[in-house]
Amino acid sequence: MLIPVDGAELPADLSVPEEATGVVLFAHGSGSSRRSPRNMAVAHVLNRDSLATVLVDLLTPAEEEIDARTAELRFDIGLLTGRLVGIVDWMNAQPSLRDARIGIFGASTGAAGALAAAAARPGKVTAVVSRGGRPDLAGPALGQVRAPTLLLVGGRDEQVRQLNEQALRSLPDTAELRVVPGATHLFEEPGALEEVAHAASTWFAGHLVPGQLMPGR
Repeated sequence: MLIPVDGAELPADLSVPEEATGVVLFAHGSGSSRRSPRNMAVAHVLNRDSLATVLVDLLTPAEEEIDARTAELRFDIGLLTGRLVGIVDWMNAQPSLRDARIGIFGASTGAAGALAAAAARPGKVTAVVSRGGRPDLAGPALGQVRAPTLLLVGGRDEQVRQLNEQALRSLPDTAELRVVPGATHLFEEPGALEEVAHAASTWFAGHLVPGQLMPGR
């Protein structure tokens, strides 16, 4: 399907399992797309666990061509945030999704957009998970996030881990940082991505289902 946002039409894949208990919007970054094999693998686990998913290209095809040459748009957090906020508003207008609680799964620079969007829509986005993300790029928006947030980083991704530790100090007490031992930035090691998917599914299930709460850090 195509999701209209601020004059652009963004290609998206929507999957709604039977008796879905919430919906998770994926925010990729750093030159990736909705076809990212890592995000698709995580989405498969969420679908299996009765969570709907929306995987969407945050850039138009023309913008992707520009970004492939310059790598400038993937770091345009304002642009990514605006697109995610527009998608959240679109989701709330859909009959099949308007009653569902919304979570955002962000990777790389998409994690900054996810957190900024959560800050902009505190009554709509109720949980965030970051995979190898750059939450520090969300800047002042970090202090405005109210959604419980899980930061997942690889144990061997030293620089990103330090940036996540810094960002955690600005997030609410319901935020948590978890390190996947032995994993690098892309979680390509055996079992690493599966651990990410399980942690994300558990986090979203706990925060998107009414009446269920996960403990903070």
